[in-house]
Amino acid sequence: MNRRELGKLERELREYLDGMVEGMGRIERKAAMRNYVVGLLLDGERKSVELMAARLVDAPEQIGAMRQRLLDCVGQADWRESEMLRRLACKLERELPGVEALVVDDTGFPKKGELSVGVARQYSGTLGRTDNCQVATSLHLAGEQGSGCIGLTVYLPESWTSDGRRCRAAGVPKEIGFRRKWEISLGQIDEALRWGVRRHLVLADAGYGDINEFRDGLTTRGLEYVVGVTSTAVVWRPGSNPRLLQRKKGKPGRPPTRYRDEKNPPIAMNQLSPTLDYREVAWREGTKGMQRSRFAAIRIRTAHRHMNGAPPGDEQWLICEWPRGEPAPTKHWLSTLPPTTSLRALVRHAKLRWRVERDYQEMKGELGLDHYEGRSWRGFHHHAALCALAHGFLTLRRALFPPEEDAVDAADGAQRAADRPPAAGRLLPSLQAGFRPQPASPRTVTGLSETIG
Repeated sequence: MNRRELGKLERELREYLDGMVEGMGRIERKAAMRNYVVGLLLDGERKSVELMAARLVDAPEQIGAMRQRLLDCVGQADWRESEMLRRLACKLERELPGVEALVVDDTGFPKKGELSVGVARQYSGTLGRTDNCQVATSLHLAGEQGSGCIGLTVYLPESWTSDGRRCRAAGVPKEIGFRRKWEISLGQIDEALRWGVRRHLVLADAGYGDINEFRDGLTTRGLEYVVGVTSTAVVWRPGSNPRLLQRKKGKPGRPPTRYRDEKNPPIAMNQLSPTLDYREVAWREGTKGMQRSRFAAIRIRTAHRHMNGAPPGDEQWLICEWPRGEPAPTKHWLSTLPPTTSLRALVRHAKLRWRVERDYQEMKGELGLDHYEGRSWRGFHHHAALCALAHGFLTLRRALFPPEEDAVDAADGAQRAADRPPAAGRLLPSLQAGFRPQPASPRTVTGLSETIG
């Protein structure tokens, strides 16, 4: 990167960070926030506080003081990460071109020991197994031209919320009780809507889409969705007319409570989907060419708990993917998009969820989201918010100045992005040359950093 480009980046980053940290405390705290974000952006395989401090200063004897400032900023200072995420969400909503979806997901952080907040032996989709780890639920704003994380909340298993001493030791606020991941997600969506984020289409994988309460919660909030579901889910097929049968006159016993259609009984998706008509759909240009596969979509109604008398769900789309060469359809989605929505539009929206995988790849592989070594509730969420802030800057810059070839492009998240090694062509420019803190008086700003006198 030449001097002109680096100078432009420096101005952009300074203006961006000034808007994000304004009013977040004294000048020393805001300086530490700026330096922490710059430390995350600097090249380096590990983004621990110790190593970031070493990259931010010119002399070894300055490392200790910088390290302490960063630690205090993240682990001790009393600032609201929700306010920083609100500012980030509003900026992405306003400036990121083509935002059209809210993406829900969760990601895992392998951990040793049992003291880090939320750590437990639990299943992580990121790891693909049950292991000792933290899991955090995240919310992202996404469009074809970019995406950014606007919420990241650590999940506390019941083994944590039922242990008051353990929660107090990790600094978990008293009002935080047990919430399932889908409940955390709905809470994050509610907060984003209060911030002024528009009612975008919601995307999620089967870990959330299989939960009827989650889908109903989205509908109650007036949000359309495209969510993955497992193929064993049961639906009423097209043309069915389930209804409560009337008890014959004079026949003793309770009246019927189950909905029935003798000609078209409920059927599992994996039985219905192979009978549909598939056609090839192209949805996005990737680094390896146009993304294509075979899809089918029909209007159905869900039959969840129909054996227990639950009525049929509202009519919605069932979308199925059956790639060539596969013995059976491989993916299924439910969607409340309008009946007039084209198959290509349904597919494009379903496949847009890959952006969250890319966000995880960048935030972990380049920005050190999973490198935080603290154990507290406050430290985890402060670090996560600052990582989201650094990632948001890169997202906006790339949308305005797209690279010729995106080396970290993923094929709609077919492989969990965090399991991949960092891309050979790094996303981040080398920033060290222009962003080292400079000596300054207590209230003097030099470049992007302030030093405490």
